[in-house]
Amino acid sequence: MDIRAMTLPELDMVLDWAAAEGWNPGLQDAASFYAADPDGFLLGIVDGEAVASIFAVRFGAGFGFIGGYIVRPDYRGKGYGMAIWHAGMARLAGRNVGLDGVPAQQANYARSGFKLAHRNVRFEGRGSDVPAADRVLPLGPHDVGEVLAYDRAFFADEREQFMRCWLQQAGSVVFGVRDTDGTLLGYAVLRPCRAGFKIGPLCAESPQVAEELMLAVCGRMWPCAGR
Repeated sequence: MDIRAMTLPELDMVLDWAAAEGWNPGLQDAASFYAADPDGFLLGIVDGEAVASIFAVRFGAGFGFIGGYIVRPDYRGKGYGMAIWHAGMARLAGRNVGLDGVPAQQANYARSGFKLAHRNVRFEGRGSDVPAADRVLPLGPHDVGEVLAYDRAFFADEREQFMRCWLQQAGSVVFGVRDTDGTLLGYAVLRPCRAGFKIGPLCAESPQVAEELMLAVCGRMWPCAGR
């Protein structure tokens, strides 16, 4: 198997693979991911056909994240997954590396040196017509720099290129909460996905601010709740 960096159209193809696995990517995710580290999206090719993928994305000077680790079902069990795994990890050598691992695979990741950091629980629901708090306001392009500065405390390293795209992707909505002096106390992003919407990041100074942001984004989805 030959392994090389994928193009942006090929990343769209791999996100189709992810959708087939039930991962429900956002409609505009590819451009944001690609902006973070264009060489970090690896594709495995066998006889001219794409069969495997892994995202090995570098953030800042010391962090990396593994994702998009997929082998097409008809090519599994032939060693292609392990080959592209090693290629991805080699690209992130010397960095602290994170990934999301389903419980069934945690033992396999442990054998590669990973340790459980925290549980990551996903919930699904419908929009709500609960009114948003008065201090929850939409954020726009003029707020991007402020959000980037605020976000830095919540991520392991610098991710400016990714966030600049993420905050301005088509169809997304960004809300913020400000203190009385104008200080940003939290923000949340709502983006359209192949099925419904996803919320994230949601970063806040307190549980109260987090709840206010959650209610605001759920209210933004309320017109779509009956579809």
